[in-house]
Amino acid sequence: MTTDTTRRPETETQGSEPPAPSPLPENGLILLPVRNTVLFPGMVLPLRAETALLKQDVQAAVRRQSPLGIVLQRDPQVMEPPFDGLHAVGTVANVLRYLTNSQDGNHHLVCQGVSRFRLVAPIDGLDFRAARVEFIADPTQTDAAIDARVLVLRQRAGEMIALLPNAGADLVKALDAIEAPGLLADTVAGLLDIAPERKQDILETLDIRKRLDMVLDAIAGRIEVLRLSLEIGEQTRGRLDERQREVMLREQLKTIQNELGENAEIEEELRQLAQAVTAADMPTDVDKHARKELARLERAPEGSAEYAIGMSYLELLSELPWSLPPAAPIDIAHARSVLEEAHFGLEKVKRRILEYLGVRKLNPEGNVPILCFLGPPGVGKTSLGQSIARALERPFVRVSLGGVHDESEIRGHRRTYIGAMPGNIIQAIRKAGARNCVMLLDELDKLGHGVHGDPSAAMLEVLDPEQNRAFRDNYLGVPFDLSAVVFIATANQAEGIAGPLRDRMEMLDLPGYTEAEKFEIARRFLVPRQLKACGLTEAQCQLSDDAIRSIVRDYTREAGVRSLERQIGAVFRYVALRVAEDQTTRERIEPGDLTAILGHRRFENEVALRTSMPGVVTGLAWTPVGGDLLFIEASSSPGNGRLVLTGQLGEVMKESAQAALTLVKSRCDTLQIDSSRFEKRDIHIHVPAGAVPKDGPSAGVAMFVAIASLLLGKPVRSDCAVTGEISLRGVVLPVGGIKEKVLAALRGGIRTVLLPSRNVVDLEDIPADAREQMRFVALKTVDDALHEIIDNHPAGA
Repeated sequence: MTTDTTRRPETETQGSEPPAPSPLPENGLILLPVRNTVLFPGMVLPLRAETALLKQDVQAAVRRQSPLGIVLQRDPQVMEPPFDGLHAVGTVANVLRYLTNSQDGNHHLVCQGVSRFRLVAPIDGLDFRAARVEFIADPTQTDAAIDARVLVLRQRAGEMIALLPNAGADLVKALDAIEAPGLLADTVAGLLDIAPERKQDILETLDIRKRLDMVLDAIAGRIEVLRLSLEIGEQTRGRLDERQREVMLREQLKTIQNELGENAEIEEELRQLAQAVTAADMPTDVDKHARKELARLERAPEGSAEYAIGMSYLELLSELPWSLPPAAPIDIAHARSVLEEAHFGLEKVKRRILEYLGVRKLNPEGNVPILCFLGPPGVGKTSLGQSIARALERPFVRVSLGGVHDESEIRGHRRTYIGAMPGNIIQAIRKAGARNCVMLLDELDKLGHGVHGDPSAAMLEVLDPEQNRAFRDNYLGVPFDLSAVVFIATANQAEGIAGPLRDRMEMLDLPGYTEAEKFEIARRFLVPRQLKACGLTEAQCQLSDDAIRSIVRDYTREAGVRSLERQIGAVFRYVALRVAEDQTTRERIEPGDLTAILGHRRFENEVALRTSMPGVVTGLAWTPVGGDLLFIEASSSPGNGRLVLTGQLGEVMKESAQAALTLVKSRCDTLQIDSSRFEKRDIHIHVPAGAVPKDGPSAGVAMFVAIASLLLGKPVRSDCAVTGEISLRGVVLPVGGIKEKVLAALRGGIRTVLLPSRNVVDLEDIPADAREQMRFVALKTVDDALHEIIDNHPAGA
């Protein structure tokens, strides 16, 4: 391409001009780098040469009567940029006027853009900047799409010019006279007050259709700013109610602030958020991720959903405790005093907790086991977790897992969902404010399983020391270290916990309390707590020791002490009403006063009544809330030898009844029972409390004794209870829940317990005061049971 260089610039200089130098190489062009200015082809633009090198560039072009290559430099702060500091595309310009003797010392020139060029390589060895370039011809093709864009651009340009102050109709006529689409786009782009980077993008766009689209987009934004500015400056707003007017003003203000970058409130909020991210002391990869999210948030519109989501997410990241606080030294003596102060009994459990703390003291970085307190409600599982937190001097937080059936409750929701939140684990860490807190996972056996995943499977990563160092919450999206958290779990029964999850924990059984332990717990803890809750003082109301024992024995029958505390609270509320009516009231509650306050006794010793006839045996059962007495009744009636079972028995218990009947039939000769009786009579075994499901093999011995007692016509002893599984050989097999069963027998007035000989080792778990009140008989075969509990049994039994 050739350029018009015949016009000689008008110059105002001092002295004579030097002789014309030799011309430039082919496709050579003298360069003039400019800052914050873009010259388009067809435009006339005043420029200024400030540095000595720029002045040499302009003078070289004037002496050679050659055009200049006006090119935008990338960094406007650099005074003399290198070749690679220039944009690749510039504008060939003719120098129309050149002034060197200005008052400010700079050289001024007026240039007219001619065409585009692309830099190829610099030309070295000259006193001025020059480069070999590739001249770019403006495309001249046209089609319907381009014509439509030209039409819209003329219309939009007219709208913009009409909004400009002191703009005349001559400018609109000048634009209408331009027929070339590319030249029209360049001319309008030169009129726009937009950033130099956007103008450079338009200059580098050679495709006419894309160039027109870019100019249309830029002019639309400019028209909106000009129009809103005029509307805000108008004195008359029209007749709008106050609310509509306020909304309109706020929307206009937001639009202008976003366009001009003057939203001070948002900038201050983002600045504070950036400071919070810095102060959070995140790991390197997490900090890099947070900075990326912060940069994305700065570009998002304030009213968009992405802005609110990003703000909430970064607030969570900055509030999480990423660094470990200095750990307080573990004082074993202090921990022992805390446990003794807050809990009565539970010696084995407290010893294991102290061992746990001792290991953490000697090896703080080691992987210690996760303790799971297993026991019925009300035995103090949650309070033990609180005591561990007090002993360690760490924050305590409780996560309730009962009824959780969605995996997202553990791992969190992904941020793409509306209302997404982090999981319960991360929320608890945020609430505790410390990465080494004590976290109680309450009711672990009550985790559900629904269509939204298995929460128990999600808990595997939480409770595995090898995995929780990089626990990944779906909402968080980055790993979080849970290895410093002291996890304590609670459950009522181990069967409700998934096998792999149970394998990651150490189970500590917390069986029910004895009557003596309940009395001490009530006297030391429950009575003072309920006195305070009811607003009473010890002088206003006293509960005698005999009254406490009566409440324990006659009004509650449970493994824990929750019902006991409710009954004590009922007594104090009764007294509180009377004190509220008469401040001089002073009450001392004795056992005889309980009937008027709590009603008649709820539990009585009915063992002697229910076992005073043949075929009735007292068994022992384990339940999730502790042990219980299980009465097994056997009866016979005319029939054809059927076995009838009632009482809502499970499959295992039905099989135990069938095995017991078979075992009795096989021992007819030894027991001196007429075997023909089985052919003409039906045996009916019933376990009362028919509304309660029952299952398990531990009633096998009791069913055998009940059938034998019925057929022999001899009653069993009323002070004995029996438990154990049987085999068809008559061997008594071990069962579980011995401590709970023994304590239930003690509460029911039983003083002799028959249990499998292989369960004798389990008696060590029973409190010493309970063992002293009981007599235990070890059973190897069912013959031992018959000999012990059926009076005057024939020899050989």
